[in-house]
Amino acid sequence: MKSIKYIYSSLFFLAAGLVTVQAQEKKQEEKATVSEEIEVVRPYKPILAEAVKLRRSPNLDDVKTYKAKLNYSVTDRKLEINSDIQKLQAQALVDEKQSELINNYVKGGFGSLSTLLGEVYINMGRDPALQVGGYFKHFSQEGKLNKQNSSSQQLSVFGRSIMDQNTVSGRINFERNGIHFYGIDDARPTLNPNPQKQALTLLEAEGELVKNFKEDENDFSYALKANGYLWNDSFSAKESYLTLNGYLNKRISSLNLGLAASTEFGTTKDLTTSVGNNLLRLNPYIRLQVKGAKVTAGINFVQEFGAYSSSRIFPAVTADFTLIPDYLQVFGELKGDVTRNSMKGFTDENPWLNSSIVVKNTVEKLSISAGVKGTGGPGFGYKARFYIKQVEDMPLFVNNFTDFNKFDVIYDFGTAKITGLEGEISVQVSDALKWTGKLNIDDYKPAQETYSWFKPGLKVSSNFVYTYNKKLSFNAAVVIQDDIKAKLNTSAPVAPSQYLIPNPTIESIVTLKGFVDLGLGADYRINNKFSVFAKANNILNKNYNRYLFYQVNGFNIFGGLTYSF
Repeated sequence: MKSIKYIYSSLFFLAAGLVTVQAQEKKQEEKATVSEEIEVVRPYKPILAEAVKLRRSPNLDDVKTYKAKLNYSVTDRKLEINSDIQKLQAQALVDEKQSELINNYVKGGFGSLSTLLGEVYINMGRDPALQVGGYFKHFSQEGKLNKQNSSSQQLSVFGRSIMDQNTVSGRINFERNGIHFYGIDDARPTLNPNPQKQALTLLEAEGELVKNFKEDENDFSYALKANGYLWNDSFSAKESYLTLNGYLNKRISSLNLGLAASTEFGTTKDLTTSVGNNLLRLNPYIRLQVKGAKVTAGINFVQEFGAYSSSRIFPAVTADFTLIPDYLQVFGELKGDVTRNSMKGFTDENPWLNSSIVVKNTVEKLSISAGVKGTGGPGFGYKARFYIKQVEDMPLFVNNFTDFNKFDVIYDFGTAKITGLEGEISVQVSDALKWTGKLNIDDYKPAQETYSWFKPGLKVSSNFVYTYNKKLSFNAAVVIQDDIKAKLNTSAPVAPSQYLIPNPTIESIVTLKGFVDLGLGADYRINNKFSVFAKANNILNKNYNRYLFYQVNGFNIFGGLTYSF
């Protein structure tokens, strides 16, 4: 058996060797064949085998954990619990184009009685926190009587600045009033052939500092004001005046504790007189202000020093109660004070004063008043007040015995009593129609004099404005006054008793008739720059007298042009 296996193995290896030899020979033949040039007659098309998909399951156990890096901060914010309905925020609109600002104007006019009118007003701009401006006014007329001429000029510069805490304001004012002593007695028309000329000149300055109001129930407020002037006339009369006013107030919830103080220094000089007349006032008070009621209680301490010396204490009590909000309020007042008389104050009321005027103070010993005020609906407002006053040394005007067309100042020696009623009303029917009126009724009971000279018992004034359209508007004014009494001395009074106790035996009483003075005006707006105006005064042409022997101008009319820029 082994020999047979050997034989088969030998045959196998022999056959394999023959096959290997044949393969080598074949390869050598192929090499010899490939080295020859072969020409391909068709394109080569490679054939790719189909892809074999590898089926291998992933290893689910090999899972790596991803940790992100976080950066954060904690905001300290208070948690607010608000269950109210949140308000919607309105979307801001585009700023409107500012309209052209026209707050300056020049005005000029002329008319009958040689009337001349000129005005200029200038203001710096639209900034409400800073205002600087000025104006000039001139008005003159020539009446029909001899030297019934008058002219007035006024020049003023003013400014105001509203700061964070305070408001500062001030002004400088110059005034001149030129007149003649044209008074004429119809019974003796030749007594005043050449009326004297008078010119009253005033230079005034004023400054004020006020703390701005704050909605704080414990706020502390203050104010300071100073005013001074120099006054003179054409007959060597001069007057200087300075006043300082201060105000302090501390709020404590519904209470107010405060102090108002003022001091007045004045000197009046003439050719024959020189009077220093000064006052000091202190007014401490406490005020209770709650819903519907405001009550103030305090005292008014007044010290006179200079030519006159005295100390007085008066009550200072006011009360205001709201019965129907916006419709009806009742108010009352109990007070007293000392009024410092001056040449400027007298000439503002009656410019035809004589020289060497006696200047002394008037004491309002007691004044009691009560009234109502409120509204009766949109466009309607009213106020009515009843009062009783006791006045000591009330000043009155009387014609001088020598110069009948000049007035002296006398004082009703003692205590006069005045009972009066005052009423005001305002009605605005629409934007086009507005009417206002004022009524004063006074009953004078003098202390020593027979009458309260040149004091009317009834006086009514009213104004009416009607806008017809955007271009045309009308206005009207009326003044009504009843009869007044004047005193003429039939012989020369003995000085100085004429200023203390009157002598009825040498008195002649003259009644000046009451009057109605009606005026009308119209304005027509041509465009934004130009407008024309016209005005008529004393339409009823009543030649009445406000003071004895001084007749006012009759009917007169004037008009002109206004340019705004």
